Amino acid sequence: MDEAVELKKKKVFVGLSGGVDSSVSAALLKRDGYDVTGVFIKAWYPDFLTCTWKDDRRDAMRVCATLDIPFLTVDLEKEYKKEVIDYMIREYAEGRTPNPDVMCNKVIKFGGFFKKALEMGADYVATGHYARVVESHSEVDEPIFKMLEAKDDNKDQTYFLWTLTQNELARTLFPIGDLPKPEVRELAAQFGLPTASKKDSQGLCFLGKIDLKDFLGHYFKEQQGDVIDDETGEVVGTHTGAWFFTIGERRGFTTFAETPDEKPYYIVAKDVKENTLTVSHKESAGAPLMPTREIRITNVNWITGIAPLRKKISARMRYRQELVSCKVSQDADGYFVEFDKDQSIVSAGQSIVFYAGGECLGGAVVE
Repeated sequence: MDEAVELKKKKVFVGLSGGVDSSVSAALLKRDGYDVTGVFIKAWYPDFLTCTWKDDRRDAMRVCATLDIPFLTVDLEKEYKKEVIDYMIREYAEGRTPNPDVMCNKVIKFGGFFKKALEMGADYVATGHYARVVESHSEVDEPIFKMLEAKDDNKDQTYFLWTLTQNELARTLFPIGDLPKPEVRELAAQFGLPTASKKDSQGLCFLGKIDLKDFLGHYFKEQQGDVIDDETGEVVGTHTGAWFFTIGERRGFTTFAETPDEKPYYIVAKDVKENTLTVSHKESAGAPLMPTREIRITNVNWITGIAPLRKKISARMRYRQELVSCKVSQDADGYFVEFDKDQSIVSAGQSIVFYAGGECLGGAVVE
């Protein structure tokens, strides 16, 4: 059977955000002969924020009209509120630093949307993420799906996709993973898409750019606490609530002896029960912040199902952070990571994502 005819039998539900990346993804799939349906995911939006979801939905509809493809809206408002927003608030309340974008991809885009799409007859789902899926085969000729970094290093989003498994990758397409961002913009113009010149969205998944402290202020009351110097143990300032801060921050709290030439303080620890922040001058001198060579991890996911134990791999603990060399091991208490060099301490709750040769191996949550 002709390949183009075969493709026409493949139904793809494309998650359309109303942005240029997902719009071009839909256009490329339509061009390549797939049976494409555009889907807008409606999330939960707090009444105290000015949200643009109606405008984004309208843009997604206009893209579908331009491409002459069906348009659907999937309502995942309850799931988003419970699994993303409530999770985020709960983590901050416990003094941890969550990664809501990772959770959003896991439970919304590749959870609720993925499940709904397959139930409605889709063979694949597609998104505008900058990532790549490649298929290889095991020794017994079983398919293995690997996730590779995007060709555009500046846009790679595999850091936020480490929770995906073989189940999702076998049915997922990332049409723009091989393209640099400028080319995506050019293609949008060539396809005549109404989103061609639309600015990229930034910030929290679905909600966009928000002031985190202001957002959390709707759930936590301000409560003055002490800022403590890690070397002297002295109280050197005050803050408005430990839950508003993350490890490594150097702004938002007040010190008593502020002068123009004072070395900056960095937060190295926080105690939400005692409502204290511990700060240090160390990183201002070029040294790692509370250096560590080993961390414990939980919620581990290996994308191919194979754990690269005791092998030299790389890790990234923050989006766009430089990769650092490490090994992952396992003992009776679970998994732990050993770094080749001292690393600044990272906050519990953050994602650590593992790589080797351009492949995203999986990830975990810092304990």
